[in-house]
Amino acid sequence: MLSVRAFRLSLIATLAALALSGCMQRRAPVAMVQPRSDLDTLAYGQPAYEPPAVIVSGSGLASSRRGYAVPVRYVAPVSTYDAQYRLDAGDRLRVVVYGQEGLTNSYAIDAGGSITMPLIGAVPARGLTPSALAASISGRLRNGFIREPSVAVEIEAYRPFFILGEVAAPGQYPYVPNMTVESAVAIAGGFSPRAKRDEVTLTHPAPDGVFRSVVPLGTLISPGDTVLISERWF
Repeated sequence: MLSVRAFRLSLIATLAALALSGCMQRRAPVAMVQPRSDLDTLAYGQPAYEPPAVIVSGSGLASSRRGYAVPVRYVAPVSTYDAQYRLDAGDRLRVVVYGQEGLTNSYAIDAGGSITMPLIGAVPARGLTPSALAASISGRLRNGFIREPSVAVEIEAYRPFFILGEVAAPGQYPYVPNMTVESAVAIAGGFSPRAKRDEVTLTHPAPDGVFRSVVPLGTLISPGDTVLISERWF
């Protein structure tokens, strides 16, 4: 009897030891992290991509905080109006010849429609766009002066417009892009008491002639235009 009892006690002790050892080896529960509920997660099943922060250096290259280079491209603003604008006497231009400080300067188009530059002399500009004038200057410089000239032309100041007739201060005024007949009248001090406000004559010079018509106040004007405000008689 004693041997049977001793056997049972040893068996119970062995089972208890095995049970305790199994508890010690059991892993702790793992917490599951749910992805954030943004639009990318709902649509594609993955969180939205967060781009690295970019630090731009003076060399035009950028480095990110994640340790790799990011290319940076600088795009200059383009003015559609300046690109289509036809030059004429009174316009002041900024001509840049890259690498040639003696040629880079401001030039006014004279009454003959030309600008005068060092080395190449008078260059016709009337009726040309800024890009066409730049090409003309580049061609002249390439003819015996500079091997591969790079030229840019931008408008520094437009030729003035004129406003006459029944306004407070008729005369010549600097032109501003997107100017209308109404804003031109405002610049000239407004209508006089005898102004015929519903009859404004706009004269527009062009390479193929002069155009004159009666226009509403919201009509856009161009450099060199003449606005005439008529007088009413009652």
